[in-house]
Amino acid sequence: MDHQLSTPTRRQLLRFGGAGLAAAALGGLTACGQTGTAPVPPPSPGGDPWRRFAGTTINFISENTAPTAAIAANLQPFRDLTGIDINIVTLDLQALVQRVALDLAGGQSQYDVVYADPYQVLAPYAAGFADLREFAADESYPPLEGGFEDFIPTQLQATGMFGASDAIYALPYDCPTMIWQYRLDIFEKYGDQMEADLGFDPTPSGDRTWEEYFRIAEWINENVDEIPYGTGHQAKQHDALMCDFSNVLWSYGGEYFADGERIGLRGTDEPGKCLLDSAEAIEAAEFYRRLVSIAHPGSLGWDWDGVGNAMAAGEIAMAPNWHEFAATYEAALPGLVGYAPLPRGSVGTANHFGGTGIGISAMSSGARRGAAWLFVNWATSPATQLSNLKSSAGGGTPTRQSVYAMPEVQAATTRPSEMPNMLTEDAVSIAWEEGRIGLRPKIPMWNECDTALFTELSRMLAGQKTARDAMEDATSRIDGIVARGWVA
Repeated sequence: MDHQLSTPTRRQLLRFGGAGLAAAALGGLTACGQTGTAPVPPPSPGGDPWRRFAGTTINFISENTAPTAAIAANLQPFRDLTGIDINIVTLDLQALVQRVALDLAGGQSQYDVVYADPYQVLAPYAAGFADLREFAADESYPPLEGGFEDFIPTQLQATGMFGASDAIYALPYDCPTMIWQYRLDIFEKYGDQMEADLGFDPTPSGDRTWEEYFRIAEWINENVDEIPYGTGHQAKQHDALMCDFSNVLWSYGGEYFADGERIGLRGTDEPGKCLLDSAEAIEAAEFYRRLVSIAHPGSLGWDWDGVGNAMAAGEIAMAPNWHEFAATYEAALPGLVGYAPLPRGSVGTANHFGGTGIGISAMSSGARRGAAWLFVNWATSPATQLSNLKSSAGGGTPTRQSVYAMPEVQAATTRPSEMPNMLTEDAVSIAWEEGRIGLRPKIPMWNECDTALFTELSRMLAGQKTARDAMEDATSRIDGIVARGWVA
């Protein structure tokens, strides 16, 4: 699948990327992030700050994710609270990137609230977003409950900030994280036999190694009749392949660029030389090739949904996948799926974080600008995140620390659970720890770099290239993309 933007839009990305778009491209953006026209109207003395923009209509563009599905199915509480109407447009990620790029690069303000993917939207267009500290510090607005401090710190940086600036461009909205998902019943039934044959405790945990994961999958292939294959992977020529491979890459000590943790958390417009041709990265690629070779053959055509559907259908016994599939599994296989941090490689474990924030277009002005902040505040509030957890239409997982501390949320971490995504809480809380969270590079040209990598990996998995050739070719392509990105 071609992830890249259309040619004119890609040129705009390369020319105006980095710290942000040029002021001219943003239609007169001022230093404080506001447009020069239509200031936000002042509040009425003594009025309800939540009703300040009643009668306003705003537009929100989002990827079709769990929290947006839950909010879209239950917008009446927001309308009742604020008197604001909101139109929600949901698209797949690639279509969203194109739409937002055209909106921001053209200096338009069709969308007031934007699902700001950190890599494909926030990094190239950081200056196209308002600094949310401006709203949080303004006492004429309702307070941001718990403040910025209530958000999980690594998620606030990874989804809401860019570069050296302390500006906060987005609030953490979702937090999908890749963990080890496995059939509890299979491990309970065959665990002793597996241990006797393999010589180690096969219980899934972050203490297991990727090599042990391989041997468990191979053992299930050969000894278990109930399930056709031991493992499945999102190994389609697609962004999902990069996501799946990255877990192995990082755990073997490989990096995309030097200082990978900083580039993943805060981002940069000058990442330096690509490191995918290192010995560690090549070792990781060779192991990944071996792993996929014994996986369900459908893996070569699967993205994350394909893996999730295969697990739910009883086609595979285990897989790395985004933790928010727990709700799907509890519906299809109630009580039969367990969750653990991903295995470790030679240097540790890494669990790919794929979260995104929501922010406000810097071109949004007047009452729409203020109404957009009320929505962002409400949509990420503890009460709304709790409602999303309970929603049958969506789900999502909280990004606020206070929500995890709620007694009813803690009670949902064990079965029977009214909030099935919380069954993953033990695994994801470990996965989000410093040194365990996996963060891809937050750079303006990531979209093309991603495509270069998963294309080369796909050729390796098809037997067209060796692991070394694939990694060296990916490195060369990515170095070229980074270099072109900064030619005026």
